[in-house]
Amino acid sequence: METNPAIAVVGTFDSKGEEHLFLKERIEARGLRALTMNVGTGGPSPFPPDIDFYTDFIVKNGLEDKGRDGMIQAVVSVASDKILALYGEGHINGIISAGGGTGTHLGTGIMRVLPMGIPKVMVSTVASRDMSGIVGTKDITMVHSVTDIMGVNSLLGGILDQAAAAVCAMAESNWQSAHKKKRIALTMFGFITRAAEQIKKNLEALGYEVVPFHANGTGGMAMEELAREGYFHGILDLATHELADQLRQGYCKGIGPLRLQPINNRKVPRLVVPGGLDCAVLEFTRENIPAALKERKIFFYDFRSAVRLDLEETRAIAQQLAGKLNQDPSGVKLLIPMDGWSEADKAGEPLHDPRMRDAFIEKLRKDLDPRVLVREVGGHINDPSFAQAASALMDEMLRNPG
Repeated sequence: METNPAIAVVGTFDSKGEEHLFLKERIEARGLRALTMNVGTGGPSPFPPDIDFYTDFIVKNGLEDKGRDGMIQAVVSVASDKILALYGEGHINGIISAGGGTGTHLGTGIMRVLPMGIPKVMVSTVASRDMSGIVGTKDITMVHSVTDIMGVNSLLGGILDQAAAAVCAMAESNWQSAHKKKRIALTMFGFITRAAEQIKKNLEALGYEVVPFHANGTGGMAMEELAREGYFHGILDLATHELADQLRQGYCKGIGPLRLQPINNRKVPRLVVPGGLDCAVLEFTRENIPAALKERKIFFYDFRSAVRLDLEETRAIAQQLAGKLNQDPSGVKLLIPMDGWSEADKAGEPLHDPRMRDAFIEKLRKDLDPRVLVREVGGHINDPSFAQAASALMDEMLRNPG
């Protein structure tokens, strides 16, 4: 990597030139280099940037007639390729941007192509809104500008300077883990926390590093993305609950098409458990139960409640899971605890229903490629005995892949 890489200052310089020049100067005042990149589509930059996509891409290629949306889409694509190439060549070690709605879309769209660990700071007028679609699965730091971004004043200047300080400090971070161990990704969620904690403890005792992901939609997708980038030697998919919430548009929906899909060009053993597939978690309490759910089995949790899947839903989830795993059965195994799949699904609890469990297993076995091992074990998912069985099987899959 280049001995003196720069922090990329990326933005719409046609409308936010003063602010990005200020960021450049505040980075350089701290002794670091800055590389300016203009992605504005409305006109030339008020100062000469190091990379100018308006002049050298939009104007040069006659894209002014593509319309605002067309130009923005084109610039995000070409600038993303450029920033990734600069990183790969060792020329940058961080990225910062500032903007309103459009600037945030442009800045974060470009940031998202960079891998985890590369500092990404976005100063935004819309940072106080729902940023799930903007941040996605990436480690982007959102900084609320509080004021509008229309020139550097005594209030915004302080925010921008702090953001510059943050990205500089991030870029100078050099912590490295002292241990080089095989990494296992572990999915979990609240109803199976005890299982996850015990499995993590067991696998660590066997010499592995365990990286947990909350199966809340984004967490599961982040795990899949990192697995594709080569971070994990194995995946213990303890919580597949997201499939149920995706089906019912529940609290942990939004998993995207890559969840539980094969990892292209890499063999990563995956142990799958139906953790949380007994229920969908929806946002209602005992005081406002939706009329369509009044006859369902319900576990009241907090502002959310878990609803037992019915027969049709249970079979649909089994079919979906089988369809995903059938695409590459060689490195997949399933482990099914027979006495319940969540805190709410055990003897004496509201969602316990062995008939639904059996319907799921019947449909799963019918649709699943016979090369996929399905092992049924006694006990509840949160029992120490199940944690031991899951840990041992994951260890076996890593020791004897294929």
